Amino acid sequence: MGFTVASLWEAPAINPVNHKAKSIPALNPLNVYGRVFLLSWWGFFVAFWSWYAFPPLLTDTIKKDLNLSQADIANSNILALASALIVRLVAGSACDRFGARWTFAGILLLGAVPTALAGTATTHQGLVILRFFVGILGGSFIPCQVWTTGFFDKSVVGTANALAAGLGNAGSGVTYFLMPAIFNSLVQRQGLSESKAWRVTFVVPFILITATALVMILTCPDTPTGKWSSRSRDIQRHLDMRDTFFSTAAANGTKGNASSIDSGGLSNDTIQLNSTRGQGHFPDAQAQEDDLLTAASWELVEKPSVQSSIKAVGTLPTLTLVVVYFCSFGTELCVNSILGAYYARNFPSLGQTGSGNWAAMFGLLNAVFRPAGGMISDVTYRNTKSLWAKKTLMHFFGIMMGVFLIIIGLDDPRSRPMMFGLMTGLAFFEEAGNGACFALVPHVRPTANGLITGVTGAAGNFGGIVFLLVARYSEDSANYPKVFWIIGVIVVAGNLLVSWIPPIPKDQLGGR
Repeated sequence: MGFTVASLWEAPAINPVNHKAKSIPALNPLNVYGRVFLLSWWGFFVAFWSWYAFPPLLTDTIKKDLNLSQADIANSNILALASALIVRLVAGSACDRFGARWTFAGILLLGAVPTALAGTATTHQGLVILRFFVGILGGSFIPCQVWTTGFFDKSVVGTANALAAGLGNAGSGVTYFLMPAIFNSLVQRQGLSESKAWRVTFVVPFILITATALVMILTCPDTPTGKWSSRSRDIQRHLDMRDTFFSTAAANGTKGNASSIDSGGLSNDTIQLNSTRGQGHFPDAQAQEDDLLTAASWELVEKPSVQSSIKAVGTLPTLTLVVVYFCSFGTELCVNSILGAYYARNFPSLGQTGSGNWAAMFGLLNAVFRPAGGMISDVTYRNTKSLWAKKTLMHFFGIMMGVFLIIIGLDDPRSRPMMFGLMTGLAFFEEAGNGACFALVPHVRPTANGLITGVTGAAGNFGGIVFLLVARYSEDSANYPKVFWIIGVIVVAGNLLVSWIPPIPKDQLGGR
């Protein structure tokens, strides 16, 4: 089904078997699918805003107020990623056990507390501790992706995941505009000292995070069929209603006429398909429906166990996702943390606000480039019906990202147009690569989707930590060009090393 502008607000067509939407009503929050999509990306957006609220003010204001060294700033950046890594690992299994909605809301509420307390830091030790706990919010990416995967059909799930993540990741760019703007307003219009003003700014994301979590709890379901705990019973009820429908039709000699018996809640699409089966006019219809129902059972998320978790994680296709996202999102996290300082170093006339505004563009481009990666991946899959095509596209984005990192590192541009142009190219391949990666994730071990999403997402955070350690322990902690080309070499090598691995395990039944 091709894209139409009206699909952005019209109620979507529904897969009659798993009740997932076949389009994304992104502009219709009154529709349950549109509402889930809105809160998925918005929840991740405000979480990412708070998670990255420190760097825009660290370069100058907080650094002076707390008397921080460059090493103190680097350590706080690393700890903020470390906590998110832990939460992402736990969140994956939590999504499989409790559902994405409750996991999402829980992470937001837990992260809101240290956000509100961010202004209480008075030493570099206090800053590091607070940033560690604020980093909990970085784990919100996992339920964001699992929730959209649960509501959108595989024909559009790559686009849904990439669009939700892209809009959410844009929070890392918006925070570079909003935090200095709020800070400047408090200083210039409210008369607060700089020391007080930066502390008060964190109240804004705290309010938004808390309100978002409450709306999520009060207005959205766990799955398209209702409660998470009853998801397997809902699929079985669908199967039972279908069998009852046919056995009753056969007993009454009705040839499967949908109007002759109570459909028991079957969708119109399913009744129509089943009716053609009962009339015997389309011999392939029964096989088609049986295939769909079997696929639904293969892709039903299971309650996690140690054995099933090891089986899901311990495969080469999972390793591929881990390596690729380690490289791509790890690069994004590292660049988000150091880009403002890099711009200030190469272009000192920009100042804290100017360098922060230009650095914000890298994160803001997520709103366009990450969805583009998912959309291109979905279109490629629809046209080729090949997961190898999806995987090849993902590696292409990754290798090109590495090339741009190496060019920036070796050239170290001192011209603004050259620097900003190269960073835009880097942003496209890095962020589209993230989108392409999570367009492939739903296909790999779909019965453990939360776990695979969590492990893959955590790998991205681990990549950010490793790359920030490269920056931290380079010969000069502000030698940003060297950091860029080293990361570029790692990224190219990582993608090439796993490029030969099949996209999904050979013994896997669903997800194709």
